[in-house]
Parts: sequence; C-alpha cells; structure tokens
Amino acid sequence: FTTDQFFAVFEAYNTAIWPAHIGAYAIGIVTLWSIVAERAWSGRAAYYTLAIYWIWNGIAYHYRFFAPVNPAAYGFAALFVIQGLLFLAYASHASAIRPERGFWKGMVPGLLIVYAMAIYPALGYLAGHGWPISPMFGVAPCPTTIFTLAVLMASPRVPFVILAIPVTWALVGTSAAVVLNVPEDLGLLAGVVLVVGQKIRFKMQNT
Repeated sequence: FTTDQFFAVFEAYNTAIWPAHIGAYAIGIVTLWSIVAERAWSGRAAYYTLAIYWIWNGIAYHYRFFAPVNPAAYGFAALFVIQGLLFLAYASHASAIRPERGFWKGMVPGLLIVYAMAIYPALGYLAGHGWPISPMFGVAPCPTTIFTLAVLMASPRVPFVILAIPVTWALVGTSAAVVLNVPEDLGLLAGVVLVVGQKIRFKMQNT
C-alpha cells in the first residue's frame, strides 16, 4: 500500500469514529489521575484501560479499516485483540502503580506518556499530516503502544507474556517512520529500547 492509501485510511477512520477520540483521552486522563493520586486501584484501572485500547484498535482500526488495503492487518487485528484480553486477565490482580521519582520508573514513563498524548500529534501536524489524517492517541496503534510501554515501565512487575506483543508491534510500527514518512513513530523505537533496557537492568540487579 502507498503512503496516500495509509493516510486515506486514517482520514476515513477518524471521521467515522469521531468523537471516540475524546473518550480515549478521557479514560487515559482518569487512569493517570488514579496513579498520581496513588489510588489502590490504579493498576487495575491502567490495565483495564489498555485492554479497551488494544481491543478497540484490533477490531475498529486493523480489522474494519486497515485490512482492506493491507491483508496483514487481519493478523495484526488478532494480535491486538489477544493482547487486550491478556491485559483484561492481568487487570484483576495487577498491583497498584505508584508515581516514583526515579529515572526508570518515574521520569521515563512520564515522558513517554506526554509524548504519546501530546507530542506525537504535534509532530504529526508539523510533518504535514494533522487532523483528520493523523494517528491519534488511544484509537490508533502507534501512540497507544507508546503509552502502553510507559505503563509497563511504571508497573511493579510485568510478566514477559504481557510485554511480547507491544514490543513486537513497536518494532513493526517503527518502519512507518521511514517508509511512510511518519517521524513521530520513532517514539516507538525509543520506547522499546527504554522498556527492554529497564527490564534487563532490574533482572540483573535481582540475580
């Protein structure tokens, strides 16, 4: 598929689902509030939110809109729904996520969240593909994955199975930064490097 087809899909998708974008930001903000306010249910809220995002992206974006121009999107849709179900299963016993001042569990996740929710669309606008053709937080795979990596970094303990699909999609999505001229997707690669580096560091410390 071509770059024009790629952005035409987002134009049709964003137009069709509006104002779901507002809902996506709203539940993201509530989730962040639960973490900053140190609510006991912040971990559950975060993973239920991620479950909604990933299942929505799998069905609404990949399956309904992207698959007609890229048959591989049927496989992407399945992976996103599976990941959403994993988040759903994990949410019921997820530990609370507390705001921390350290670099790895405080500063970096915070920067990734700001990037996904604010800097990502701003960079898209500067690159010439603002609304309605821009991938948007919560309802588009790449900014949602960056937000997901931030939550996984901030979480106390995360099973590898929870990390596998987001990291894989981040590597796949990074190709769009070069091939499709979506420079804001370079944040995916940064997120993967940071989350993998964090998990390796913590594992070495605990051995």
